[in-house]
Amino acid sequence: MPRIAFISVHGCPLAELGTKNAGGMNVYIGQLAQHLGRLGFNVDIFTRIHQADTPVVEEYSENVRIIHIDAGPANVAKEEIFDHLPDFVAKAKEYQAREAVPYDALHTHYWLSGWVGQRLSQDWHIPHVTTFHTLSEIKSRAHIGTDEATSRSVTEGQVAEGADRIIVSTSHERDALKQLYEVSQENVRVVSGGVDLSLFQPGNQQAAKTKLGVGGSQTLLYVGRLDPIKGIEVLIHTVSQITTLRNIEVLIVGGHSSDPEYQRLSEIARELAILDRIDFVGAQNHDLLPTYYQAADICVVPSYYESFGLVALEAMACGTPVVASRVPGLQTIVRDNRSGYIVPWHCPDAFADRLEILLSNDALRECMGSNAREIAMSMSWDRSAQEVANVYSELGVS
Repeated sequence: MPRIAFISVHGCPLAELGTKNAGGMNVYIGQLAQHLGRLGFNVDIFTRIHQADTPVVEEYSENVRIIHIDAGPANVAKEEIFDHLPDFVAKAKEYQAREAVPYDALHTHYWLSGWVGQRLSQDWHIPHVTTFHTLSEIKSRAHIGTDEATSRSVTEGQVAEGADRIIVSTSHERDALKQLYEVSQENVRVVSGGVDLSLFQPGNQQAAKTKLGVGGSQTLLYVGRLDPIKGIEVLIHTVSQITTLRNIEVLIVGGHSSDPEYQRLSEIARELAILDRIDFVGAQNHDLLPTYYQAADICVVPSYYESFGLVALEAMACGTPVVASRVPGLQTIVRDNRSGYIVPWHCPDAFADRLEILLSNDALRECMGSNAREIAMSMSWDRSAQEVANVYSELGVS
């Protein structure tokens, strides 16, 4: 059986989702590894220890293990992880030598992991496949004030130049790599992420609303990290402008009350006199998310940047229409006027217009929800994993 080493320095699939540094990428890595395991690959996910008592090796799923590397303090800020990467490389090499585990390929996730992968692939003499998930230049341009480490763009360029294959989620990201780093298109493959169709599926909306205590309200849902680039303040301002419908409740799933962004968003809602309509429910177990999607009348994704709109796809799999901002990672998933609406501006007026149309028309909402589920059915993790396996096969790994 071929053995793949996933490198995900700061994104452990076991981390609590919805917190500051744990979101869609963590789900992507865990789901892709799990489905590659079902295809007959052995996958070891190398990631930093994120809790002091974490065991070195944890069984994750069939043919998949998580290898925790002790490289720097468990609670170090993401911005400081770069300084600990040489230690991560050394400890990963020590583990591989001690266990005598031969790997056939490396697949790295995010630029920090790409830096590690460059070195390990040379030492282990195996192909290096990388997935950036986000690119610093696009992220910075998408939202003014987004600070990225000065070393990030340089490192991304080096990793992109040296990798044997680059897997991207959209053709936009493929084109951006060419424009920003002059990457040869021959080495880039577009493979969209997927959704767990057995977990995320339609259910009884009223039962879900009752379970969550929102039975008498029209419910708007946001799921994700509390981060300025997610555009949550746009949703809050939007709700304040919807005056024709008063029984609206917004569920914001993700983050903690201790997060600075929680304090900022709460203050915005308080100033707009709608704090009583905004429910910050915090980070939730991934298995509970379908109930939130099923309860929601509409899922709102107002991000300034998404490399792959996993939340939109999860909502669609549950039969919930999506109103999302017009950014590449969402445009490829949400079908405008079919499974929801794509809003071209980060403007509360524009979002309010689309939300009022859907909230006022039950038949339209139901039709779009049905379309959404149909579209999501074609985007399973089985498909994504097989396409990634095909990329490995190009490099002689199968």
